[in-house]
Amino acid sequence: MSLFGLGSKNQKTFRPKKNAPSGNKGVQLKKHIDATLGSGNLRDAVRLPPGEDLNEWLAVNTVDFFNQVNILYGTLMEFCTPATCPTMSAGPKFEYRWADGVQIKKPIEVSAPKYVEYLMDWIEAQLDDESIFPQKIGTPFPQNFKEVVKTIFKRLFRVYAHIYHTHFQKIMSLKEEAHLNTCFKHFTLFTWEFKLIDKAELAPLIDLIESIVSVC
Repeated sequence: MSLFGLGSKNQKTFRPKKNAPSGNKGVQLKKHIDATLGSGNLRDAVRLPPGEDLNEWLAVNTVDFFNQVNILYGTLMEFCTPATCPTMSAGPKFEYRWADGVQIKKPIEVSAPKYVEYLMDWIEAQLDDESIFPQKIGTPFPQNFKEVVKTIFKRLFRVYAHIYHTHFQKIMSLKEEAHLNTCFKHFTLFTWEFKLIDKAELAPLIDLIESIVSVC
């Protein structure tokens, strides 16, 4: 069975795929993303299209990257369990604890699958909140919109960091590393282009990230 089996009808995804915001320019921008990705040039694919609104671009891409990570992790769930991954870590030096500032205010230690479950629930709630991700044309984005986006990307990065440090041998054995690497390269170039993740947060994968950024 293919680890990422994206064409399989029996594939178990972590949750239903989110659609791009539809009331603004979401659908139009999503088509632009798909077209530029099809060209094979990821550096061009992440750039803000001429004349487009930065917040609109961030919103559509946030949904896209949420879906990508959701699918990647969803197909890893049988390998990432409370028994195999009792903490959410990225190697021996980095451990992530969960807090959302609302229901869980003090960071708690949880297993990797529980962390990802909390994270995906939290991101989905942000995407569904029209005061943060407006659906209607003309509705302004909140002043703190980029900060919300930065938090989402910082936490999505932690899922990639966990996959690379804990599950990469399994991915290699199933010959699926090329797909993972392409997804992460796209994610890295986008976050680098718009300065969405502080460099200190990138430490678990900094060598890989610097190689991606320097080559492109």
